[in-house]
Amino acid sequence: MKQIKNFKLPSSDEKTFKLKDEKNYIVIYFYPKNFTSGCSVEAQDFKKKYKDFQKNKCEVIGISTDTIENHKKFVKKYDLPFRLLSDGNKKIIKKLKAWGKKSMYGNVFYGIKRTTYLLNSKKEVLKIWHNVKVKNHANEVLKTLILNK
Repeated sequence: MKQIKNFKLPSSDEKTFKLKDEKNYIVIYFYPKNFTSGCSVEAQDFKKKYKDFQKNKCEVIGISTDTIENHKKFVKKYDLPFRLLSDGNKKIIKKLKAWGKKSMYGNVFYGIKRTTYLLNSKKEVLKIWHNVKVKNHANEVLKTLILNK
């Protein structure tokens, strides 16, 4: 199984997130931008299932290029129980292949491609979802977590 190397990013809780400090399973979901419709729905879906993730000894982390200040406003607006990380220079986003060519309304551009990783406590990848469709995604991730425990 592929293992994700340690990385550090600033977090919405004003601390530095270090992957190596996480002791349990972890969901890392990459999303394009705070306050957009799809990203708001995705965050709220993970919020609805958060207690179930916690019961299964799993943490949820969201990553985008938004600033920490913007993340804090997003967390407050939706009362999110999990941390959001800021990857302004896209180092981790690119490393974990969540950056790429996208198109919208006929325009082609580069941006964050919705991608989710499920890692076990050894930071080994159990599953990767590419080009995530927001509807029911959090539930699908939770089911996969339960099946892999």
